[in-house]
Amino acid sequence: MIPDWAAERRDMIERQLRRRGIRDARVLRAMGAIPREEFVPLELRVLAYKDDPVAIGFGQTISQPYMTALMAECLELAGTETVLEVGAGSGYAAGVLGALAARVIAIELIPGLVEVARANLRRTCRGANVTVVQGDGSAGYAPVAPYDAISVAAAAPDLPASLLDQLRDPGCAVIPVGSREDQDLRVYTKRGGCIDYRVATQCRFVPLRGGEGWH
Repeated sequence: MIPDWAAERRDMIERQLRRRGIRDARVLRAMGAIPREEFVPLELRVLAYKDDPVAIGFGQTISQPYMTALMAECLELAGTETVLEVGAGSGYAAGVLGALAARVIAIELIPGLVEVARANLRRTCRGANVTVVQGDGSAGYAPVAPYDAISVAAAAPDLPASLLDQLRDPGCAVIPVGSREDQDLRVYTKRGGCIDYRVATQCRFVPLRGGEGWH
């Protein structure tokens, strides 16, 4: 029996997002519009709307729906921004960000996932304003910098200096920071040359790999 994916999305929004405090109407609409089942492997689609990460191959996962929504909400996007997403994975979060911003650059270290993300975004007609590039996301993507917002879907000991340099002033970045086992989801703001951050929640992400991530 084929699941009712629209009903699954509605249930996800009510039970996993609204009940946990996600209030941004644009984020809720984006999460309801993006077909998450199209961004997970066919054999795991039944898990697409569970309250958990889902494996997408290459030792990587698609983030829990709540975490995707929370990170997007923390960026406070208005629709005019250029956003850098570090860790494109299967392209799901990039699709959500693409529904909220003017342009998204999604960088992914693993070549196989770059192709997966591009194919998923193309198939779901979500790639018009999303560009997926292959590279070391810990170093950002200088050709399009500066970015109004940066979202990092992998944990690092701190916000990499290259990402901070590529963040516009004023600008906002969200990234899991801490040890390999436990992290805080930090929301950094750059304003008038000053950097500050707040902790949105505790979390656990895969390590950020690359020159300015975990080695």
